[in-house]
Amino acid sequence: MPAISSSFYAYLSRLRWIKRWGLKRNAHEENVMEHSWEVAVIAHTLALIKNRYFDGQLDANAVATAALYHDVTEVITGDLPTPIKYHSPAILGAYKQIEQQAETELLNLLPGALREDFRSFIQHENLPDVHQHIIKAADKISAYLKCQAELKAGNTEFEMAAAQLAQNIHELQQPEVVFFMQAFAPSCGLTLDGLMQKSDAEKGRTL
Repeated sequence: MPAISSSFYAYLSRLRWIKRWGLKRNAHEENVMEHSWEVAVIAHTLALIKNRYFDGQLDANAVATAALYHDVTEVITGDLPTPIKYHSPAILGAYKQIEQQAETELLNLLPGALREDFRSFIQHENLPDVHQHIIKAADKISAYLKCQAELKAGNTEFEMAAAQLAQNIHELQQPEVVFFMQAFAPSCGLTLDGLMQKSDAEKGRTL
């Protein structure tokens, strides 16, 4: 087999340098790479909750993998803050076109035999709708938890964003999301000592 050279993973590795929440003062900076990991973990958990508690039949591993790549185009486009992205239909439409072009460019960096394997992860429109709904919910939950961490650090810059995200999450009306927010989200605001105390109390308990 001839030698193959691809810069695909070199591009992906640069996601750690793409900062999120660029319009706000941050107490704790967040990059796209760490955000993508958190969204993947949350999406995986949401899929499993849906399967175990609400008669879902999702491939949780496929959902998690797709979530890992959900913001991969930002290595080319950068992170466009939500207030700008949704400021007008014209801006949103232009950004979608740029995003689709970035998806195509990243996909074309892969060796030919691998492109079909990655297509559904990189080109979002190829994902099943139910996977997209889970990943979008996980994305909102991740952003909400980030806002809560900022507020806990005394940064009131995130007050309105936290309230808006809480409303958006409520409006999703997805039972697996309600379960996650009730079972997992509250503990994210605890200190290490608080977590250890809580985990001692939880041992041996099942839901």
